[in-house]
Amino acid sequence: MSPFEIAANAITTLAIFLAARNSVHTWWLGIIGSLIFIVVFYQAKLYADASLQFFFIVTSLIGWRLWLSRHSAPDVKIQRTNVRTLLWMSLAAVLVTAVYGSLLHYFTDAYAPYVDSAVLGFSVMAQLLLMQRRIENWWVWIVVNTLSVPLFASRELYLTAGLYAIYWFNAWYGMWHWSRQMRGTPDKIVSNASA
Repeated sequence: MSPFEIAANAITTLAIFLAARNSVHTWWLGIIGSLIFIVVFYQAKLYADASLQFFFIVTSLIGWRLWLSRHSAPDVKIQRTNVRTLLWMSLAAVLVTAVYGSLLHYFTDAYAPYVDSAVLGFSVMAQLLLMQRRIENWWVWIVVNTLSVPLFASRELYLTAGLYAIYWFNAWYGMWHWSRQMRGTPDKIVSNASA
């Protein structure tokens, strides 16, 4: 376990918890965590996950701006995604898995290129849904975390694997919390406006 892995996980864990709380601070912390995870995943030969961090940095900048522009509103809208959009996004994630996985398999020394690419493809989908405050992002994060735990453990990234197991539970919590906010149920832990 390297100092980079510890730092990346500590910062990213806080960012992920804040996403479940619908807090704008998720974005800038996510950028810092992603910068450090580039090094961790590259050293573990998980090239798709290393590449994914660049996507997270760009989308975190966009998400940060989107959420800040709406942050002063007393009620930030969480919405559902229509089925057709979810289907085409899922097909795109599967296509990314197949194409990028094949490229990594045939042209690099990547470890588990197809599983690694599935984590990339579905993480992109989940992040795009999160940026739009679509509640279905949590279902996709559950899939990503389910794939990530054994992948990271197999590369002896035990801290990362353990935290992704916790993120799996956090995704369920995020879905519950966001559902309450969609219904307008008051939350006694922390209000959205204070995040």
